[in-house]
Amino acid sequence: MSAPSLQALDVLLERAEAERDEALRLLRDAEARAGALRQQHEQLAQYRTEYRTRWTQSFARSTTVDILGCYQSFGGRLDQAISQQDLLSSQAEQRLTLAREQLRERELRVASVRKLLERRRLEMRRTQDRQEQKATDEQAARALRHAGFGAGLRLGH
Repeated sequence: MSAPSLQALDVLLERAEAERDEALRLLRDAEARAGALRQQHEQLAQYRTEYRTRWTQSFARSTTVDILGCYQSFGGRLDQAISQQDLLSSQAEQRLTLAREQLRERELRVASVRKLLERRRLEMRRTQDRQEQKATDEQAARALRHAGFGAGLRLGH
């Protein structure tokens, strides 16, 4: 494994981390959007409950057909708004689920590239260590031959 190969893996890691960071930003945006839509849905539902309670109390006293028509018309539009808000909230939850999955995929990629880079660096260190050991062994053998020990050992055989 050469240094340029490690540089290429470093670049790949940087890119994977940037993609992961972008996925994290998108997840946070999706969480904020889904939370805001859930809150709006809850507020509309609460308003509808309060509206019905108020009008039920008003009907108990007395009402006219025109007022009843207004109540029903507004109540219908309020129900439509809540249904629309429910649909928007569901879609936002789906986007949130997708954003979470994309973040998991990006995090897995970063971890994979890091692991690969770590293994390659370890391979390089081992190769360098073997080369250094071989050079040291060869140097020691030359030193022994130079000192005359090599000749004495051959005579003893």
